[in-house]
Amino acid sequence: MVLGDNSVTHKAEPDSKSGKVQVRRAALASAIGTTIEWYDFFLYNTAAALVFPHLFFPASSAYAGAMQSFATYAVGFAARPVGAAIFGHWGDRIGRKATLIVTLLLMGISSGVVGMLPGTAAIGFAAPLILVLLRLVQGIAIGGEWSGSVLLAMEWGDQRKRGLLGSFAQIGVPVGLVLGTGGMTLLSAILSPAAFDSWGWRLPFLASLILVAVGLVIRLKILETPMFAKLIESRQTARTPVLDAIRHHWREILLSSGVRFSEQMPFYLFTSYVLIYVVSRHEFSKTFVLNAVLVGAACELALIPFFSTLSDRIGRKRVYLAGAVFTGVIAFPYFTILAHGNHALVFVAVVVSFIPHALQYGPQAALIGESFPTHLRYGGAGLGYQLASVFAGGPAPLLATWLLHATGTPYSISGYIILSAVVTVVCVTLLKDRSKADIDDVTVYQRT
Repeated sequence: MVLGDNSVTHKAEPDSKSGKVQVRRAALASAIGTTIEWYDFFLYNTAAALVFPHLFFPASSAYAGAMQSFATYAVGFAARPVGAAIFGHWGDRIGRKATLIVTLLLMGISSGVVGMLPGTAAIGFAAPLILVLLRLVQGIAIGGEWSGSVLLAMEWGDQRKRGLLGSFAQIGVPVGLVLGTGGMTLLSAILSPAAFDSWGWRLPFLASLILVAVGLVIRLKILETPMFAKLIESRQTARTPVLDAIRHHWREILLSSGVRFSEQMPFYLFTSYVLIYVVSRHEFSKTFVLNAVLVGAACELALIPFFSTLSDRIGRKRVYLAGAVFTGVIAFPYFTILAHGNHALVFVAVVVSFIPHALQYGPQAALIGESFPTHLRYGGAGLGYQLASVFAGGPAPLLATWLLHATGTPYSISGYIILSAVVTVVCVTLLKDRSKADIDDVTVYQRT
């Protein structure tokens, strides 16, 4: 490795042949790894809306069953900051690669066990209890996965393209959603409702074990990122990186969490809660709604790298603020269409809802990752990113279900979405934009 004072020139330079190979491997490992993790996570989301209420909470009413199912869904989000702290410590102590292998194994194995879990009718109260425990494991794994995957790609390659490189980890979300939702859609279309509810939904969960094996092969072939390798060689890693990040960069952690509100909270309404709302209100088929979500995710797959590249050119904050404002603007029209629209309008509304998410989620990886120095970046970025899960993403379907039940109008949910957009606009405005800064230079993080 070539060391230099505050330099981003490393052994694996992006303009060298070996460097380009490692950049491609890092980007591929980042994208495929997060795809597998989010595939597992979205499988659970879809099953929580369509299968789990009557499988694990059969004695409850439709409303109570949905609330209980989404409560187990929220548990996984509450566990994410814990995972960010645990794996953030080791990611900043021993490296990105080794930590990411552990998170991948945890996520895949827990999802495979969900696919084999008997329902309440077979083993009683133990079924929902085990389901909650497995959801906790999933949340802890996801909590440690994101920042490591982002850094794996972002700390390699041309630093002028950090937005694009960081977005490879973000691409895992729509790809995982396409695979997870697509698998559920296909099975719900070819199987009878009874067969799907009995055993069909389990097949995609069991397929996770195969995908994990593929992901492991890919991640074992990559090298440690040059930025972190330089820290190890110079013995500059922090002894307590997570505590140091909280002590010295608490402001960035809180702001990073706040910028996610209008991205994360509406996203889980647009991809999970919408399944229950549209099917129950319009009696549209599950397959119809799943297809709409599938098309929206496919569109986002192309939009994420586009908006990420745009953020490299004009700055992260401009692109991100546009997405937050867009989210607030469509809040009321979205639920007006869901409540009163026909098949075509509902389909278009579901697909369009993915655009503001892509505007934010694309540049988000670099925006948050750039806010922390290399020796604290895994833990700091992970905590900032995952803390939002407790207050934004996790409770979203649960609160939306309660708001509709309590007020009788979906526009209360629209107000909820607008509130999230306001929080994001404020936090993005306060967060420093380091799109053009040298993030391998610790001086750019020193306060004046």
